[in-house]
Amino acid sequence: MPSISIAEELAKKQREISISEFFERNKQILGYDSATKALLTAVKEGVDNSLDAGADADILPDILVEVRKIDKDEFVVVVEDNGPGIVKKEVANVFGRLLYGSRFFSRAQRRGQQGLGISGAVMYGQITTGKPTKIRSKVAEQDVAYEIELILDTKKNRPNVVEEDFVVWERAHGTRVEIPLKGRYNAGKQSIPEYLKATAIVNPHARITYRPPEGEEIVFERATEDLPPKTKEIPPHPHGIELGTLMAMMKETKSYKLAAFLEEEFVRVSSRVAKEICDAAGLDPDKKPKSLVLEEAKALHDAMQSAKLMSPPTDCLSPIGERLIKRGLKNVLGNLRPEFYAPPLTRDPAVYSGNPFQVEVGIVYGGDLPPDQPIEVLRFANRVPLLYQAGGCALTQAVANVDWRRYGLEQRGGSGLPFGPAIVLVHLCSTKVPYTSESKEAVATADEIMTELDLALKEAGRRLKTHLTKKAHRAKTKEKFEIVQLILPRIADKSAKIVNKKVPVLDATITKIMGVVWVDEDIAYDKKAKRHTVTLNVHNFTAAGKKLNLHLLLPRGIQPKSIEPKPAEVRDDGKITWELKRIDSVAKASISFVLEGLDEAEYDESDIYVSGINPGLVIGAEPLPGDWELNYAEFEGEEAPAAEAEEEGEIDYDETEEALDDE
Repeated sequence: MPSISIAEELAKKQREISISEFFERNKQILGYDSATKALLTAVKEGVDNSLDAGADADILPDILVEVRKIDKDEFVVVVEDNGPGIVKKEVANVFGRLLYGSRFFSRAQRRGQQGLGISGAVMYGQITTGKPTKIRSKVAEQDVAYEIELILDTKKNRPNVVEEDFVVWERAHGTRVEIPLKGRYNAGKQSIPEYLKATAIVNPHARITYRPPEGEEIVFERATEDLPPKTKEIPPHPHGIELGTLMAMMKETKSYKLAAFLEEEFVRVSSRVAKEICDAAGLDPDKKPKSLVLEEAKALHDAMQSAKLMSPPTDCLSPIGERLIKRGLKNVLGNLRPEFYAPPLTRDPAVYSGNPFQVEVGIVYGGDLPPDQPIEVLRFANRVPLLYQAGGCALTQAVANVDWRRYGLEQRGGSGLPFGPAIVLVHLCSTKVPYTSESKEAVATADEIMTELDLALKEAGRRLKTHLTKKAHRAKTKEKFEIVQLILPRIADKSAKIVNKKVPVLDATITKIMGVVWVDEDIAYDKKAKRHTVTLNVHNFTAAGKKLNLHLLLPRGIQPKSIEPKPAEVRDDGKITWELKRIDSVAKASISFVLEGLDEAEYDESDIYVSGINPGLVIGAEPLPGDWELNYAEFEGEEAPAAEAEEEGEIDYDETEEALDDE
């Protein structure tokens, strides 16, 4: 039959291809789809490896990035670090073999996991230039460095060493890679300097030096000597794990009993919870996991999803943290002189598909940022900047989905990126970031991640609105107060002369006009001692004595000292409360304390809240959130009426002053 011969002919053409051959023909999947992007991607992969190496060895990273121009469109990308180095027998495999790495099966936060990054850059370099890559590595135990030049054999996915030698290197330990490749150098928004600047923001512990093809060297100094917390590997979390994955785990487990399997191979499952899951699924806890049929596995899977479990532990993740987000932003963006850094926030861990993740958000507002352009969104995943495919990324979409008009930014139609002088930083860290492709340029829109992003962005928006509202209220009241203090004494002085009487005391009159409790703050910094001295003054400009509770939120992990007067409560999470029993009319109460060990930029404004008093009377502090967790959505509606009340029956002080001057 002719069909048989055709089938046999087709069968002869079938052959297996190596992973290297696949990516050689589909290099765009790895991020090498344009000459400009290729240069940046190679730098990115090298820097990611260097940062991970430093983290693994508890070394503060000192990274050199150099781009040398060889010809019109040919460059050499150099990335050098002070990491622990790579042992001789592994150097060729790490750089010359795709999908070779120790992190693929690890459930702990890492920049790279697949083993495609740096070897993909080596492969792209040899495809476009035909030249080998040079690698030098030195471990602390060796006096000399091991140096090789290699070519990647794409048919076998194996490295071919062209040359090797031992060389003297001044570094105590570290790795240097030199990759020749075709590319196009770009100095715009999606450029190497911009990538390194963004990397410095979310890796404030790293020192990064950049030598461009032309121009002066750029150095991003480290903003902290503190290393990120070391991450630990954990088993998967039961919530969100797929049925097929569960069945595969049961086939491979060494546990003889179902309850033991649940307890040993999943996180947050105790013996009690394991029994409850088995009971909910109608399964015997002593049943062998390998013996479960499909229907039983489905029942077990459903019971696992509905079980009440603790969130996964945080030690598998390494979020930047609220303090260091602000420090990183100030270190890199300080030349823009923003007027406000919204207190950054780090959400508690959540789970998608059994993988723990955390969302972090920071907002920079005002200063020299352009007021008539869309806000800039800085996207990061596992401390790595995402510069491409912004429109298809969950982080950008989450920002666009928020109604920013509620928080003081212009947004046409209530969706899309808002306009205004602001930068929004969004960071997702996870044991497995769901990228849309192997090039790791955009995050997929998993429902659980989108929910957490939405909550974090709205909370950050409320913090921005608090600042803008407080700024407007304080400016208006300060102007009113200054005018009253200027005009009333002049009225009183002229009136006293007319009726030939003494000038009256005006304190009571001023308080009637002002009718507010004014909270102001003074922060003095001693650079030598690294000490902030904070003083809060509460002025009662009302006609009657007032009592109130004043609350402060300090950065996590910072304990105040020399507190005066003694507070009613000091909590471990940075929340402090004072009970101010009574402040007489036209009197003030003062509070002071000292913070030690912070850089000057880390504490420039306190988060101040009040309770026990009508918050509409208070300028300089916000209503205390009902749960004391900065979730004060319920108070948003109270601010507008208070502002409107000030407008009613307001005196035109400018006209009054002009009339007095004319007399």
